[in-house]
Amino acid sequence: MQNESRFQKSETIILNSTKHRPDTLVILGSGLGAFVEKLENKVSINYEDIFPAKSERVEGHGGILHIGSLCGKPIYCMQGRNHYYEGYSDEEMRFPILLFARLKVKNLIVTNACGGMNENFKPGDLMLITDHINMMGKNPMTGAKDSEIGPRFFDMSEPYNHNLISLAEKVGFTNNIKLQKGVYVGYNGPSYETKSEIRAFIHLGGDAVGMSTVPEVIVANHAGMKVLGISCITNMSTGIQKGKLSHKEVIDTADKASAKLSLLLNGILCEI
Repeated sequence: MQNESRFQKSETIILNSTKHRPDTLVILGSGLGAFVEKLENKVSINYEDIFPAKSERVEGHGGILHIGSLCGKPIYCMQGRNHYYEGYSDEEMRFPILLFARLKVKNLIVTNACGGMNENFKPGDLMLITDHINMMGKNPMTGAKDSEIGPRFFDMSEPYNHNLISLAEKVGFTNNIKLQKGVYVGYNGPSYETKSEIRAFIHLGGDAVGMSTVPEVIVANHAGMKVLGISCITNMSTGIQKGKLSHKEVIDTADKASAKLSLLLNGILCEI
């Protein structure tokens, strides 16, 4: 059984830090942290105090849990996330989502910075994730069943909730935010993909590729959460984009798109 005392300690720290009791969690990807400035009555907790976390964070991932309110509604907001390529185990990867499931979170909004494979996309676009393909070679629910939060074998026919996608489209239309839709391919990293891998992923039906999100969505579905996924296309993928890829390019483009994403998230969270 996963360390029960570890869960209890983290729950206690979070519950004692604020009177807010959110039922919605937002996870912000690389360079997309500007949204936290919109939260009111905010308190912040370092990941090291509540999650399995490495001492060095990936650039663009703050490693802070913010708890505040928006439109009078309480919100949990994770500024940054853990990745398999940092060396986390399956148990460590599923810990944050299972923790929030224990805290009665019902809705999960995941965002990420990723590469575009659909040639109709361009850097700076926001894409609503309609489905994903797990090419990480891992599943975070692997191992002994250590939680009564969800079933051992669980359905993944609607990993991204149709009603939340429709809500996001409505908010985008109202705010004149163009939204793409597509399939996200989860790739383990930390190297970027080769040209041949990108061609294969496109052939499989992928529209965008990144190194996160899929593990969180799998665990959230196990826990019965409703999930909305939003990708920021920060670059076109290897073989589509001319020149070499770099993390700096990802951060710079995500930073420029952060205001647009914040507006979209604000509208969604006020209506969810």
